[in-house]
Amino acid sequence: MNGAKDTNGNILLIRLKSIGDILFTLPAVHAVRENFPGAKISFLVSKEFSPLLEGIRDVNEVMALDRAPYHRKNPKAMLVETFSLLRRLRRGKFSLVMDFQGYGETAWMTRLSGAPRRWGCVYQSPRSWAYTQRVRHERHVHPVEGNLSLLVAGGLPRKPVRNEFVLPDAALAEARRFFAAQGMDAARPALFIQPFTSSPHKNWPLENYLALARHAQEQGLQVLFGGGPAERAALEPALSAGFPVAAGVPLLVAAGLMKLSSLVAGADTGLLHLAVAMQKRVVMLMTWPAKNHPFQHADWVVTTAKGGAISDIGTGAVIAACMRALAEPAPGGASG
Repeated sequence: MNGAKDTNGNILLIRLKSIGDILFTLPAVHAVRENFPGAKISFLVSKEFSPLLEGIRDVNEVMALDRAPYHRKNPKAMLVETFSLLRRLRRGKFSLVMDFQGYGETAWMTRLSGAPRRWGCVYQSPRSWAYTQRVRHERHVHPVEGNLSLLVAGGLPRKPVRNEFVLPDAALAEARRFFAAQGMDAARPALFIQPFTSSPHKNWPLENYLALARHAQEQGLQVLFGGGPAERAALEPALSAGFPVAAGVPLLVAAGLMKLSSLVAGADTGLLHLAVAMQKRVVMLMTWPAKNHPFQHADWVVTTAKGGAISDIGTGAVIAACMRALAEPAPGGASG
């Protein structure tokens, strides 16, 4: 493989977790495909996030890593999974591996692949040995730009950036059935609220989201709350207030619910970045500085003052941002 001229070969991309970080590789995946149209592109990801790859159409093969044996600290199972991974890496006969994660474990995976060209985003200098081409992780750069910089460092030309997640038809159909079961009309405007993230300090108070939901409902919008299985109890106040709750639906069905909605509101979490990649309008609540803002849409953010907590953001400011967003044309003409 010689730069972007060689359109054949097997390429492996690595990003094990999590939803948002995997989605931040999406423009780089598109760019890899555009530079190597004839290549077989594989993507190594943790098993629990592998469904997400169904919407990344430029990937030919998903290699799912089962991390459960490592979490259980079962030595025999860990050994079996490790050797299975090593066999898959070697069997792939990869001519190029790109490690977008840059952790110790992914550095080893990259090196053990045996690929002659190994590119990596490096957090710590000692890991540089694993790569033939590397870029330093920059904390103040949007992760998408950091991933794209790895391609540029490897000699690939910078092309127009595309950030496109294609929702499978089956997931959208299941989302329509969920809407119908909740008495919601997919043809009417709806607000999808994702109130929780994996980091409590990013969470705006639920009572504020409920105030937003009530205001939206008064304006004639349908309102739906999303969340994971572990958040069902925390979302009980939304249920008690009469709002449908989609806590625990499969990831791609949650994506479908956002696709059917006119606007998605919440904090910095993977689902909102997924909505952005589906060309849905979002309002994201973030602390200053908003480095991981919706890619290409820094203006879709409501931020705190410097040094402020997310709870400092006023309800009125978020309601106003949502009403402005709903009055705008849909991004790129997107619709449910």
